[in-house]
Amino acid sequence: MEVQETRVQTDRVFTIPNVLSMARLLGVPVFLWLVLWPEFGGPNSDGWALAVLALSGVSDYLDGKLARRWNQVSNLGRILDPAADRLYILSTLLGLTWRGILPVWLTGLLLARELVLLVMVWLLDRRGYAPPQVNFLGKAATFNLMYAFPLLLLSDGSGWVSSLAAIFGWAFAGWGTALYWWAGTLYVVQVRRILTADAATGRAGH
Repeated sequence: MEVQETRVQTDRVFTIPNVLSMARLLGVPVFLWLVLWPEFGGPNSDGWALAVLALSGVSDYLDGKLARRWNQVSNLGRILDPAADRLYILSTLLGLTWRGILPVWLTGLLLARELVLLVMVWLLDRRGYAPPQVNFLGKAATFNLMYAFPLLLLSDGSGWVSSLAAIFGWAFAGWGTALYWWAGTLYVVQVRRILTADAATGRAGH
């Protein structure tokens, strides 16, 4: 969950960090299928779904760590890492909302933030700018949510383990949602500054 360096150190595609990110992306549909399988008459597969989430968390940590240690930070890696984070969040939101574990209002709140960021990226792309780097606050928000979701999935049962998982899961979900929107607000401010500076430069050029 660490933020990669801004400076690109390689243009290679098949580096170990990038392969780890690709594998994490391939795990998204597997995780979603495991979560939704019981809803379509299959056996409970929450344990396997939790295992996929755990592996994705380990690979998320390793790809950034190895990219810096081995000087393999790349443009592709800077795209794959946040893309995998967002896809895991979106697939988990879909699966847990379908299962009735997450309320629709919380899902809508998190999806609205993603929509705001998509609009910001589109506005930057129109002016020829790349998206700003993921900041620490955004990574902290994702970190909280990636802890919250497996705990909430684990809470969909009975017994003291499920009760504890619900308490900690909702705590992480509350912090994660607040940080997610805070990071999104800072992102909007950053984009606004970039576009304002660009407009001022354009006026000065005329």
